[in-house]
Amino acid sequence: MIDSHTHLHICKDDDAALVAAAWEAGVTKMLTVGTDVESSRIALEAAERFASVFAAVGVHPNSAAGFGDREYSELVELAGEPAVKAVGETGLDYFREGAPAEDQKRAFSAQIEIARTVGKPVVIHTREADEDTLAVLEAETDGVKVILHCFSMPSRIDQVLTHQNWWVSFAGNATYPRNTDFREAAVQVPAERLLVETDAPYLTPVPFRGKPNTPELVVKTAEALAVERRVSYADFDQAVVRAAADAFNW
Repeated sequence: MIDSHTHLHICKDDDAALVAAAWEAGVTKMLTVGTDVESSRIALEAAERFASVFAAVGVHPNSAAGFGDREYSELVELAGEPAVKAVGETGLDYFREGAPAEDQKRAFSAQIEIARTVGKPVVIHTREADEDTLAVLEAETDGVKVILHCFSMPSRIDQVLTHQNWWVSFAGNATYPRNTDFREAAVQVPAERLLVETDAPYLTPVPFRGKPNTPELVVKTAEALAVERRVSYADFDQAVVRAAADAFNW
């Protein structure tokens, strides 16, 4: 299994312990994701330290205030590193609005352009901004692979699936009893474009909800989605591993 989106730098436990526990659980690759320039550098350091860890470098929409030439230049430099397999997470967040919407949009477009320049996928965060996020993606990502992290737009799944270069990643909140629409959306995604993630330390899956999430627990989300898709865990595992390899070129 793989974890397509985690934040080792935010998790409480030491990176080495997290990686070892994930490996023991069968998680052979993970993408640790920066949320600003500093944490992106930390993500790259982890990727260079552990063979099973790769990095995504970017500026989260809630960290996008004042995004400008300096951040752009530093991300371009980081994104070119071999251990970096994606740019982001970027996108739009109208729920918290930790940064002005215009700054979020500027950072969003800039990171799509960086992803295009380095030939790597862009990882998308969206919250209460579905329409605007999809409008930007449809207008600006031609030729760029898109990873829809922590998918939470089930009403838009048909629109999403029209784009052959978009992958859809489900987190632990897809296991929550009330989120039947998330699981129904997961059933619709072609196997070659379906990913799973933890977003650790957030969104801990059932039955560990209420505790901090860790990369090893991606297996619980994968097990739940395998049941929904009526396939064996072994087959689901193999399909997700192949989908991630295609998405991240790792």
